Amino acid sequence: MKKIVYLIMLTYGLISISNTIPNRAEASGSYTAKVYTDSLNVRSEPSLESSIVGSLKNREIVTVSNEEHGWLRIKSDRVSGWAAGYYLKKVDGSVVTASATDQVDSVLKSSAATRATVLADSLRIRAGAGLKYKVLGGLTKGEAVTIIDNREGWVRIQTPDGQTGWVSDRYIVKDAIQTAAVSSGKSKGLKGKVIVIDPGHGGDDPGAIGTKFETMEKELNLSTSFYLEDELRNRGARVLMTRTKDGEKPQLSDRVKISESAGADAFVSIHYNSSENKTSGILTFYYSESKDQQLARALENRLADGIGLKSNGISFGDLHVLRENDTVSTLVELGFLTNAKDESIIRGSDYQKKAAKAIAKGLEDYFSR
Repeated sequence: MKKIVYLIMLTYGLISISNTIPNRAEASGSYTAKVYTDSLNVRSEPSLESSIVGSLKNREIVTVSNEEHGWLRIKSDRVSGWAAGYYLKKVDGSVVTASATDQVDSVLKSSAATRATVLADSLRIRAGAGLKYKVLGGLTKGEAVTIIDNREGWVRIQTPDGQTGWVSDRYIVKDAIQTAAVSSGKSKGLKGKVIVIDPGHGGDDPGAIGTKFETMEKELNLSTSFYLEDELRNRGARVLMTRTKDGEKPQLSDRVKISESAGADAFVSIHYNSSENKTSGILTFYYSESKDQQLARALENRLADGIGLKSNGISFGDLHVLRENDTVSTLVELGFLTNAKDESIIRGSDYQKKAAKAIAKGLEDYFSR
């Protein structure tokens, strides 16, 4: 009888205790949260510079297990890693940690924050990562901002006076010290590398003009550079353009400054050629044998594979954007606009895409050597 009473009391005690024990998530300090943005990048480490391991969709449920400088360690059925905390809320509707403003401030104070400078004469700040979002304000060339998040070609920034919003990452450049620290790793290939593309000429400077179709070099330079930008981004590179519009004409010194300010890993200037003779084909220039020649050779090797025009090899070029540039640099002339046959070929998008792919492969070869 005593044994029965003891067992009943023990069972009752266990039931009472179990009712007071928090669930497993609460006991370990973790909790459930919901995503409140269209798409949220998940990274391998609590830093904007770490690799993206996946993404979360709007309203998706995750488990949060840790917090560090405004970043949250999350896990879902599909992916686990770190995400920016200000896009997550607990399932009861409360903000995950303090307020969104506090979290932004935390990210800004951490090593995850990246300082940057505006390149464009005028840059719109938008409410979201895309052109469809409302314009909140604007920035001008030379203004300093802090990057607190990024997503598919857009970055979320904060200005010195506290305004936050999204801008296109084509029109800003990271400060040299931080960028150099990120890009100085031992990784091979283009992932994480900072590449500056320089579409030659622009604005009131058309460059060479085709003798048959009156094709303007400045337009070919820009369109080819956009194809190259896509190729490089697809390979994991961080790309900056010295100009992104036909009407822009940066000074040669400004093109170099963009490269050096970004702490870039490589600088590639895109051009098309002209000659009084019936010269045809591609030519790749370098200035410094010790600094630039290997890059020029790597690009020329790929361009010579057969993209539609013959390669004339590499050559020394006493050119400002190479001579004055501390970054590993090269300038490619992708055909002669003064040669009717060349002009007919290089006008086509097919040729320009092949050239862009060859240059991207050459850069990949250079960084993988």
